[in-house]
Amino acid sequence: MAPPPPASMPLQQRLMHMAQTLQFGWFVGHLTLLFCSLRYSFSYITFNYYSRWAHFSYRTAFVAAAATYGIVVYKAYRARSRSGSRQQPGALALLGDENVQYLLMALVWLFGRQIPLALLPFTVYSVFHVATYTRANLIPTFQPPQESPAGSASPGGRATTKSSPLADTIGRFVKEYYDASMTLVASLEIFLWFRVLGSAIFFTKGSWILLAIYTVFVRARYSQSSFVQGAIGQGVARVDALVANQSTPPAGRQAWETVKRLGRQATDATDINRYVGAKGQVPKKAQ
Repeated sequence: MAPPPPASMPLQQRLMHMAQTLQFGWFVGHLTLLFCSLRYSFSYITFNYYSRWAHFSYRTAFVAAAATYGIVVYKAYRARSRSGSRQQPGALALLGDENVQYLLMALVWLFGRQIPLALLPFTVYSVFHVATYTRANLIPTFQPPQESPAGSASPGGRATTKSSPLADTIGRFVKEYYDASMTLVASLEIFLWFRVLGSAIFFTKGSWILLAIYTVFVRARYSQSSFVQGAIGQGVARVDALVANQSTPPAGRQAWETVKRLGRQATDATDINRYVGAKGQVPKKAQ
């Protein structure tokens, strides 16, 4: 993330300098997503999820999501171009980038029918991205860190920089709740797969195509995210415990073992590392 403007600039120039960066557009996109998700949640809990405002909020949220991930993908491409790298990643390597995956899924949800659960993973990500940008860029722009006089702050007699208490609070929040929130995102993405599967079982229009696309996405997330692996592992362990109960009929146990065997076979057959070399991989952290 780019550093905040120099503290020597006047406030107006600092704000102009910050607003002219792509990173600020990325921040505005995530902030817009949060506001639209909040507005849509009001419509949902009042059973007005097909109203004009609900429709507008839902679509705008995914427009903002696509814009934010598009900015990250573009910045990565521009960085590779500026570094003099003539060889850009191939199609499979590019699809292995988590930011590309979320960009494509944002477009899928944008043009598909409304599924409220699809908004939640993007919303959780946006909470942490907005918090991180606020701590690292927004607060220092409005309130630049102040240096303590030399000799009065550190044993070595060197001047130290005092950060904002609000920035410190945000930093502690991000550090304390990040892992739990990423586990929540992983669980939501898995629940969403079952939600899409349910639509496909009832042959909702376009649901089988959506199921195929989202299954590819979840498979990619499983190969890249330890949080998704952990969430699936916990789910399998819980079902194992239920199936191991003496009241479970043998046919149920056999069916569950068949499901696990087919799942392992599908996982091995769709391992992207078989088709994409390690050198072709691009950064995977979603932003």
